Amino acid sequence: MTAPVFHMLASAPTPVAPFSHAVEVDGWVFLTGQIPTDPNDDNRPLPEGGEAQTRRVMDNLILVLQGVGLGLEHVVAVRAFLTHFQADYETMNATYASYFPADRRPARTCIGVTGLARDARVEIDMIARRP
Repeated sequence: MTAPVFHMLASAPTPVAPFSHAVEVDGWVFLTGQIPTDPNDDNRPLPEGGEAQTRRVMDNLILVLQGVGLGLEHVVAVRAFLTHFQADYETMNATYASYFPADRRPARTCIGVTGLARDARVEIDMIARRP
C-alpha cells in the first residue's frame, strides 16, 4: 500500500469540520461528505429544500473531484444522508440521478439521519477510482 495523499483544495468549499476534502491511496479516492454550502461564501445561508440542497451538494462534490483530476465517471460508490427522509427521498433521487447516465450509476446507500452540520438536509460522500 502506498502512503495516503491528503487533498485540501482551494477550489472546494471551506470545510465545516477538521477534515481533508479527499484522501487518496492506491488509486482509490475517498471524498469527504459535502453539505450544501456555497463554495464562494461559506457564510451564505444554505439553499432551501431538498432539491436545491442536493444540487449544491453534487456540484460541491464535482469541485472536489475536479480538484483531484477526476469526474463523476470515476465514482464507484456513494452514500447519501437525509434529515427529512420521507419529504426529500424522491426529490433527492431525481436530482441525484440527473448527474449520472442511467447505465453508469454508482453503488449507493441512502440513510435517514437525525442531524447534519449547519442543519443541512442533505449530505453526500463518494468513493472514486483513478483509472
